[in-house]
Amino acid sequence: MATRTALSGAFPLGSRIDEQGRLEVGGCDVVELAREFGTPSYVVAEDDLRTRARAFAAAASAAGRPDLRVLFASKAFPCTAVLALFAEEGLWCDVASAGELHLALGAGFPAERIVVHGNAKSRAELSAALAHGVGAIVLDNLGELERLAALLGASGHAREQPVLVRVTPDIRGETHEKISTGQADSKFGFSMLDAPAALARVRETPGLDLLGLHAHIGSQLTDLEPFRRAAAALAALGPVPAWDLGGGLGVRYTAEDPELPSIEDYVAAVVGAATEHGMGEAPLMIEPGRALCANAGVTIYAVESVKDNVSHWVAVDGGMSDNLRPMLYGARYEAHVADRLGGATECVLAGKHCESGDVIARPVLLDDPRPGDVIVTPATGAYGYAMANNYNGVPRPPVIFCSDGDARVVVRRETVEELTARDVG
Repeated sequence: MATRTALSGAFPLGSRIDEQGRLEVGGCDVVELAREFGTPSYVVAEDDLRTRARAFAAAASAAGRPDLRVLFASKAFPCTAVLALFAEEGLWCDVASAGELHLALGAGFPAERIVVHGNAKSRAELSAALAHGVGAIVLDNLGELERLAALLGASGHAREQPVLVRVTPDIRGETHEKISTGQADSKFGFSMLDAPAALARVRETPGLDLLGLHAHIGSQLTDLEPFRRAAAALAALGPVPAWDLGGGLGVRYTAEDPELPSIEDYVAAVVGAATEHGMGEAPLMIEPGRALCANAGVTIYAVESVKDNVSHWVAVDGGMSDNLRPMLYGARYEAHVADRLGGATECVLAGKHCESGDVIARPVLLDDPRPGDVIVTPATGAYGYAMANNYNGVPRPPVIFCSDGDARVVVRRETVEELTARDVG
């Protein structure tokens, strides 16, 4: 029998274990969701998304900056239903490709609330940003600045295009090297040495409106001090109209993860640092991605096989095609049998793909897992759907929104026939 266990902070807000010992997310029985919609599936607590969006707004007001612009980093969960929800909640959106721009516009974000990122923007992407009149383009390098200036000159663009100059402040947050972006040797942004020349070039270029400076130091950060140091670095470049201090606030992935700064503490730290360095009245932007959506989602799987050699292997019907993060940079997850949470059987939770590295979590303690059991991994609301792929010809899972006991499909399951939909000849 499973040991009755309290749910960790990795699960969506409002999740619970019901009287029969089954997990409920958004008021929906996860085992029943698996029966109705199949596995693997991404299950999202809709109210969790709204609550976190409103928490950022409330924290901004409490910090004396109700005008704080909160941009959802769309790469975290580029799903139309998610984007539409955040657009309804009044958030802005940051995008890093023509595809993400298309998704944001289609989901209802006004163009003036979209900021375009990327370290290798094409002429077509810059042209699209100009054509739609986006709120800002973040300039990453001198070549891109010149390309944008040429496009403006050739098109006779009537409106000045607001831009942010991205700088790399030589500040490394405590995170995995593959999601660290603020160190000096980064593919993103101008170095601190080159930033003054870039600012001067923007100021002298017709058609460009210098909105301000942008910096992003990394993702899944568990300490607020690097954000304060980033603000100090930006201030050293002199006064500008506005600052965008990026995102990176970490989230809980497992019960063993340490307590993290709250949304309120994070916003207060960013606002406080901006005020300390003379930006108390100027427009201020932040770009939370996973902090808005990671803990809103869980992924459900079905156990296909269980076997022993050196380890106790539990293989499910998904894996690196629906959650690449453990294989990409060693991300850790907890896992449970959805109707027997807790347990004492040490297992390796493996995926179905033809890679030895296709391991979702190890070790995990499960309650005597058997074929047919439903397994749930929490905190998959960020970068699971975004990185989903068709390795081994596996169709991508659906996205299921749950609220007050009602479940609805917002992205249907891909079919095997769609794997060849783009073939020609």
